[in-house]
Amino acid sequence: MKPPHLFLIAGEPSGDLLGAALIAGLRELCGPCLRLEGVGGPAMAALGFESRFPMEELSVMGLSEVLPRLPNLLRRIRETAEAVIAARPDALVTIDSPDFCLRVARRARKALPDLRVIHYVAPSVWAWRPGRATKMARTVDHVLALLPFEPPYMRAAGMTCDFVGHPVVETPRVPLSGTIALREELGIAPGQQVLLVLPGSRMGEVTRLSPVFAEVIARLTASHPDLAIVVPAAGPVAARVAAAFPRTAAGWPRILDPTGLSVAEADARKRAAFAMADAALAASGTVSLELAAQGAPMVIAYAANALTSTVVRRMVRIDTVTLVNLVTETRAVPEFLLGDCRAELIAPAVAQLLDDPVAAEAQRDAAERAMVLLGRGGEAPGLRAARSVLSAVATRPRALDP
Repeated sequence: MKPPHLFLIAGEPSGDLLGAALIAGLRELCGPCLRLEGVGGPAMAALGFESRFPMEELSVMGLSEVLPRLPNLLRRIRETAEAVIAARPDALVTIDSPDFCLRVARRARKALPDLRVIHYVAPSVWAWRPGRATKMARTVDHVLALLPFEPPYMRAAGMTCDFVGHPVVETPRVPLSGTIALREELGIAPGQQVLLVLPGSRMGEVTRLSPVFAEVIARLTASHPDLAIVVPAAGPVAARVAAAFPRTAAGWPRILDPTGLSVAEADARKRAAFAMADAALAASGTVSLELAAQGAPMVIAYAANALTSTVVRRMVRIDTVTLVNLVTETRAVPEFLLGDCRAELIAPAVAQLLDDPVAAEAQRDAAERAMVLLGRGGEAPGLRAARSVLSAVATRPRALDP
């Protein structure tokens, strides 16, 4: 069978990584004659994919960032849709970034009503705004889901959907030698307990959570004087994190600043820190899965401004936001969100993980179950995604070729 012609769009770094894994899977199944074009980032470019313009133009967040660049974003939406229409691909594959990708898809679909549209990463309608799936179904035919419980929601809205696995399952586990090396570098003695503190990767998160997390540290060091505290910092907020957590006389916490390291070096160091943690205190987000992949017991916390807190309470449809809990259908990971994000509540939960081996091991068991349910031990997510794309393309006649 002739390899399909696909137009791919990724609009942010996480989507670029998914796109690269998808491309690798497609090439494994289809061979070198596969026709690909569209928009992507450096991970996709490393596999020979030529982006029509730098993906970084689309990687903006927040009103203050978007407004000055809105004319360029609107122009890129129009240009990309025109490129899809001119290419007449067998399918348009949009990867996350729904604000950009689905606008392109809608424009292209108006000109090409038979265009097959596949979206990679299901919207989290199980958590909030369930109407998004129905709205998306007007444009999207098929969805690739990262989470095993998402396909029924997509199918109920009128789309086909396959669970293809979460990329976190391909995160390599850090060997004992890696954690020993980092402990030696940081001056952590054998047997000394390690608390990992992760106040977020965005300035707003760090600003809101750092005072609470700093108070948690103060409470824990009072009861656990030998506790080693390590704070991995994302590059853009490293200076803010360092200022928010001043060192004690004993030199804790140690800030793992990625400045000067390559992406691969910074990632390896972060994973080693996750693997050596006896307990972690982290902002809510995908970092919980990264911690789970390395078997780190954790407590999750999150704070927001008053307006956001009010809106979230009214819109959220679930009683837990941590993916380990959602995937395993347990409440193994303690959460302290919004009004409950207070040091006097959080510190005892972290202390329990440090003091109670049974509680810590129960979390490790839940984390391992989550990884298996997300695809660990099975076919690589990128290859599963490629099979799903090819199957979706095959269900519609190749009627778009000129």
